[in-house]
Amino acid sequence: MSTFEQFNLPKSLQKAIDDLGFSAPTPIQEKSFSVIMSGRDMMGIAQTGTGKTFAYLLPLLKLYKFSATETPKIVILVPTRELVVQVVEEVEKLTKYMSIRTLGVYGGVNINTQKKAVFEGIDILVGTPGRTMDLALDNYIRFDETQKLVIDEFDEMLNMGFRPQLTSIFAMMKTKRQNILFSATMTDEVDAVLNDFFDFPEEVTLSPSGTPLENIEQKVYNVPNFNTKINLLQNLLENDPSMNRILVFVNNKKISDMLHTRIDELFPDQFGVIHSNKSQNYRLNTMAAFQEGELRGLITTDIMARGLDISNISHVINFEMPETPEQYMHRIGRTGRADAEGTALSFVTPREEEIKFEVEVLMEREISVADLPESVAISTVLIGPEKEKQVVKFLLKKPKLDGDGAFHEKITKNKKVNLGGPSKTKKKTSSSVNRNILKTRDKKRKDKK
Repeated sequence: MSTFEQFNLPKSLQKAIDDLGFSAPTPIQEKSFSVIMSGRDMMGIAQTGTGKTFAYLLPLLKLYKFSATETPKIVILVPTRELVVQVVEEVEKLTKYMSIRTLGVYGGVNINTQKKAVFEGIDILVGTPGRTMDLALDNYIRFDETQKLVIDEFDEMLNMGFRPQLTSIFAMMKTKRQNILFSATMTDEVDAVLNDFFDFPEEVTLSPSGTPLENIEQKVYNVPNFNTKINLLQNLLENDPSMNRILVFVNNKKISDMLHTRIDELFPDQFGVIHSNKSQNYRLNTMAAFQEGELRGLITTDIMARGLDISNISHVINFEMPETPEQYMHRIGRTGRADAEGTALSFVTPREEEIKFEVEVLMEREISVADLPESVAISTVLIGPEKEKQVVKFLLKKPKLDGDGAFHEKITKNKKVNLGGPSKTKKKTSSSVNRNILKTRDKKRKDKK
């Protein structure tokens, strides 16, 4: 059995590992260590929950050498504010007995406070691409001494539109640096950025891209609409005591608020809601309440799907199927972590069948279909988005241009064909009008006589 002793870590780092109670590295930590230690660029393909953060922190901290500079030697970029906070916490745990200054920067807070913190000097910078670029453009962050660049959740950053910020940061850094990238999936866009900016990165793969975690049970419920989904969720929550730590995913902020309002009426104060319109403090406090067991579940958009270390998730529920099949993998990766078992349930309407099929193609397996409980009421009430989609579909429906239906018979019957002959409709000429006037005058004369 492998242990952290084989990494020959510095005593200060090994002591921090011992304090955390960790004895054996995960597979991705074991595979990544020698590659990162070699100084080569690395591309790691691994699912969420496999220990990726320690996979790059351990070798980087072993390689770290003190230098009397105020600019960051290691830069770690992650897609969300919550993940910045989490990674900073992990760095601080590992550097407990080391003299290393760590700072996390992200949007949504006063940039002047972060400028002041940067000015005081940092060794490891953890940040979102947008705020990191803003501070660099204002010349508060310089990358003169940066030797290591880590990009975590690389595919998610590209999905979120951070490519311009990433390429700007690459341009500000010196070319002689080690790049370490982690991604849950290998997409064409990820491959394109690698080819443009990195030197033959060595790929470390824990599992093939798109492969589901084997200890996650996946099921699909076929439902007709939003309100029936709520009835199904209510039924499951009332009858399944194992659903005690739940993440419920939807696709946008409006639906998340709508769903939370409905669920909070049925299960008061048991569920929180998190999305990008919520303040930073609210989001962090809600996550903390969930982590400490004060909440049974969270309703959220995909901002929560990547990288956050929330332990012991029993169920992931796709209340709405995600917009991309890769996002499905990121969502279900929130459960079944660290060899624990988990369950992923998806509520699929007819219009979501196509994305479900794309997910199955990505995973190269079918998701089993579960029977809808008989006690679940099938609602016929549609919400706004469902009504709008039906109206749009009807308006865009074009009549067929061939065939023998009644519509075509009516068209043919009413069709006027000009055969070139005289018109059946006689126009009144001036002479015929005059004759009518004379007849009327003669009739009046006879009546007078």
